[in-house]
Amino acid sequence: MKPPWRSSLLADKGVIALFVFSARRWYRRAAFMILLVLATFVMYNGCRVLGQWIVPSDPYRVPQGAALKVFGSSSYAVHEPTFADRLRLFYWYGE
Repeated sequence: MKPPWRSSLLADKGVIALFVFSARRWYRRAAFMILLVLATFVMYNGCRVLGQWIVPSDPYRVPQGAALKVFGSSSYAVHEPTFADRLRLFYWYGE
């Protein structure tokens, strides 16, 4: 005689269908997911705050004091760079 907890379909294939739900395992999974979400949230906001702290408030403002803008055209340039020089610098800096 077959035990009452075995179904005839599963018993014919030799499989016992017992589903055991472990409360400890689900608690650990839930705690892991909560900690993962919390750590992700803290890292994202930490990087965002750090990025805002590093970037100047207005990077395009006029320099003050003895500062100079170095990306403008100068009147005392020795020679105008050729296309090959500009291309070489482009690949050298990787821009």
